[in-house]
Parts: sequence; C-alpha cells; structure tokens
Amino acid sequence: MKFALFSLMMNLPNAITGESWTPTQKFENVLKQAILAEELGFDAYGVGERHGEPFLSSSPAVVLTAVAARTSRIRLLTTVTVLSVLDPVRVAEDYATLDHLSGGRLEMIIGKGNDPRHYPLFGITEEEQWESLAERYALLKRLWSEEQVTWEGRYRSPLHQVTTQPRPLQRPIPVWHGSASSTLSTELAARLGEPIFSSNTFHPQAKYKALIDHYRERLAYYGHDPGRAVVGAGAGSLYIADTSEEAIRRYRPYYDSFRATASAQHNRSPFKDLEDNIANGPILAGSPDFIIEKILSYHEAYGHQVLSISVDGLTEAEQREQIERFAKEIAPVLRREIPSSVWETKAQPKPHNETVTVQSQS
Repeated sequence: MKFALFSLMMNLPNAITGESWTPTQKFENVLKQAILAEELGFDAYGVGERHGEPFLSSSPAVVLTAVAARTSRIRLLTTVTVLSVLDPVRVAEDYATLDHLSGGRLEMIIGKGNDPRHYPLFGITEEEQWESLAERYALLKRLWSEEQVTWEGRYRSPLHQVTTQPRPLQRPIPVWHGSASSTLSTELAARLGEPIFSSNTFHPQAKYKALIDHYRERLAYYGHDPGRAVVGAGAGSLYIADTSEEAIRRYRPYYDSFRATASAQHNRSPFKDLEDNIANGPILAGSPDFIIEKILSYHEAYGHQVLSISVDGLTEAEQREQIERFAKEIAPVLRREIPSSVWETKAQPKPHNETVTVQSQS
C-alpha cells in the first residue's frame, strides 16, 4: 500500500489549547507537514480545495507549487480539484505550470466537491454539478492532449483554435476521479478507464463500497479489465496512542470540534459519537495494532492501493507525533501486507493523443 498525507487547510482554534493560527502560520504548517511527509517516506502529499471559512485551501495549485519548491520526490495530489466550478482553460494553464515546476510530480483528483457554498461563487447551481463536471473535464482533456482546440459548450464561452501554454510535462498528467456520493462520478471514471479515489470520510463502509463495486462493474461494461482497477481511499482523521482508550480520550475534543462545524454538518454523518465512528466508520483512532487491523478490513472491502490520512486541527507537536508514529509503526506493516504498484516508477513522456487508462496508473 502507498500513503498520502493531505490537508484541507481547515483553520480553527485548537480544541485543547484555544490557540489560533494566522493564515500565514497555517500555510507554513502545511509546508512543514509536506516536508516531514517526504522525509518519513510518504508517497504523496495532497491539498484539497474549498471556498469559504474555516478553510484556506481555495488555491491548491499555488500551495502545491510552494510544496514542490521545498520537496524533491513526493507526489503532489489535489484532494480534490473542484472542476465542476472552474474554467478548464485556467485549470489547464495553472496545473501544467505546476507540473513543470514540480518536475512532473502532479496527480490531479477531480470532483464536484462537498461544500455547496462554492456554486453561487462561480455561477452554477448545485443541480448542474455533474453535467458541469463532465463537460469541463472533457474540455480539459482536450486542452492538455491537443493543440488548436475549437470547442463549444454550455459552461464557458466558445474556443477557436486555442493551444494552452505551457504544455504539460507529463503526457498525460495522471487524473483520478474523486468519489463520495454518487454513481455519476464512478460512471464517468469507468467510461474513461481512469482511477478513482474514494473520500471514505463521513459515512459507513457500505456506502463507499457500493460505489467502488459499481466502478469495477462499469469498467468491465466499457471493456476495461476490472482486475487492473486502481482505487485510492481516504480514512478520515488519524490519532494513534499506545492504547485505544488513550487515543479516544486525547482525540475526543478535536472530533467534537470538527463535528460542530457547518461543513461537517452539511455532510450529515450518521455517527452519533466518536466511539460509533471508530466502530462503524473510517476514523483511525486507536492503538497501532487496532489501526492496522482496521485498515486491512477496509482494504478487504475496497481493494484500494493508496490510502490518504490527515492530521489537521492538532497542535503542531501532535501532528509531528502522529505522522512519525504512522510512518514507523503502521506504514511498514501495510506495505508488506498490501502490494501496490502505483507510483513504482515515473512514467516516461507519452504522445499527447495517447489514451489514458487505468493500466497507465499501475
């Protein structure tokens, strides 16, 4: 299994100390996370996209460019790029630039996002999100793979013989499809033969497993080998302690603080409390042995090759403690138990017109 550390850059007062970070301090914290993740052997670092408080992650391309300047090996993920509200021309330019500045380390995860506040900001309705995402992604693929693109659609003005600059360094830039709530996202990914990344954050395992199963079924329908499907999954928050009782005690104030936010309320998580979430949901709070067994059980259901975790909201000392313990006590066991060929070798540049398939990710 491969591992990604990610941040949505939620900037709340610390639930224990009451300490508040300025935006500058939070940006510096994210850079420290990414540097530490690379030092400890994580495979990727991700930054999500949100447009409203308490999140500071409205510009993941900019943040990941700063991460690229301070790292040399780790893959850079967008977790996710809310393509349903963005101009594909601007996305093509920004992320191709990041691809070059990072030396070809970019991997984009696209999705419609899970915060409804961004729709009125960018002029679409929530009901249009899936159609908008599919149209904008089709255009983005053309802008990255073709020159002199002529195009007309619903969600931006027409284009006539447009070639975006710079051209991507990776050909193609790897794209994953974020999957959280609807078979429309897994359908699009399966039709194109591209990998998915399950959010696996707010709901019981069965909901996300149904989407992943649908993805594999539709891969076969479209003529792709479901046995070669590439799946990533999130895991909610992480809190490791010597015993599960200690982890629950130490993590509870953070959990309660997160759960009280408007963004968490929007996701309508069904868990009644932290213990319910640990027993029936994705949160990784417990002893190292407990967390290892839980991840293995989720892998049995999902068959995922990449796992993403987050330590946002904790004090900086606790963040370091959690990242280091995961890297030293948990990751080595899971690397042995769950083979993963994702990111084994850096892909060579390919012609712009080459079709992207799930096989290209493995």
